[in-house]
Amino acid sequence: MAKIRVLVVDDSATVRRHLVNILSGDPEIELVGEAEDGKGAIEQCTRHRPDLITMDMMLPVMTGLAATEYIMAYCPTPILIVSASINRGELFRTYEALAAGAVDVLEKPTGAEPDGVWEARFIAIVKLVSRVRVIMHPRLRLADQGAAAARVPVPPGGNPAGTRFEVLAIGASTGGPGAIAEILRALPASFRLPIVFVLHINEPFGTAFADWLDGQAGRPVACAREGDPVASASGRVVMAPAGRHLVVRDGRFHFTLDPERHSCRPSVDVLFESIAGHYGSSAIACLLTGMGRDGAAGLLRLREAGAMTIAQDQSTSIIFGMPHEAIQLGAAIKILRLNEIAPRLVALEASGRVMPE
Repeated sequence: MAKIRVLVVDDSATVRRHLVNILSGDPEIELVGEAEDGKGAIEQCTRHRPDLITMDMMLPVMTGLAATEYIMAYCPTPILIVSASINRGELFRTYEALAAGAVDVLEKPTGAEPDGVWEARFIAIVKLVSRVRVIMHPRLRLADQGAAAARVPVPPGGNPAGTRFEVLAIGASTGGPGAIAEILRALPASFRLPIVFVLHINEPFGTAFADWLDGQAGRPVACAREGDPVASASGRVVMAPAGRHLVVRDGRFHFTLDPERHSCRPSVDVLFESIAGHYGSSAIACLLTGMGRDGAAGLLRLREAGAMTIAQDQSTSIIFGMPHEAIQLGAAIKILRLNEIAPRLVALEASGRVMPE
């Protein structure tokens, strides 16, 4: 079996040597190069065409974010961000890199981990990410044509006699930061449904994600607060906080410390099931890219309750695991490309309850 060919990018010789030693100790992995800055990362990627790149964010000459944007636009390669979360600026660069096409993120070892634990996790994630089929992200080629150009026009008319939708719920995991950001950027300011989402993202990188997304979405984004009415989130976006399940009861957000579902807390299934029980046919739910099967059963519960359910398609999913599981269960009424989801959401809100085509 062919070995996994890895390029290591980090400006610290000590960290770089540590990562190289870990990778070199696995018989299934071959180190094809090292780089200490973003420019070198691009040159080595172009020359060696690795199966995976481990990428630091804080690099000289060209940042890890800039290198990620270039690589994903011109020579798409699975990228695992291996970076410290020492400040808000570095966290924000990490989110930008994930939105630009990087697959996953792992915090650098702090030295407080038990012997071998971080190393084993690093190897496992490298092997997983190397198998991901990445797609071209032409973000750098397109530059920035302005968020307004991407906004979806609001369809005329409407159906005031129809049963109106009251909430939009979203679940995502690997590849989710970019997918969620793309959908929210494409929604017009007139889209007023409360939006609530669960995203699987490793701590400490999940801590400031809502703050970063707040600057990307064109509408306020914040973590949910215990007891807040869902209706008060009209025109806003609410994120499930790390370490707690988010549920809806009596029209309000609540947290629980119930056991993990599919090794996840917060869990998409838990949120979706609570929304199915409270909102039923007045809910819309989207299950986006992600590894595993969290959210599939919850999306089925929503469909059985009469909700409009959408799954992201395989061609635009970084990892098709979660949407695929939902589709296999018959949970998705619609299977859409990522760029088709926002227009469908706008049309649903404008038209009230409509039967699927």
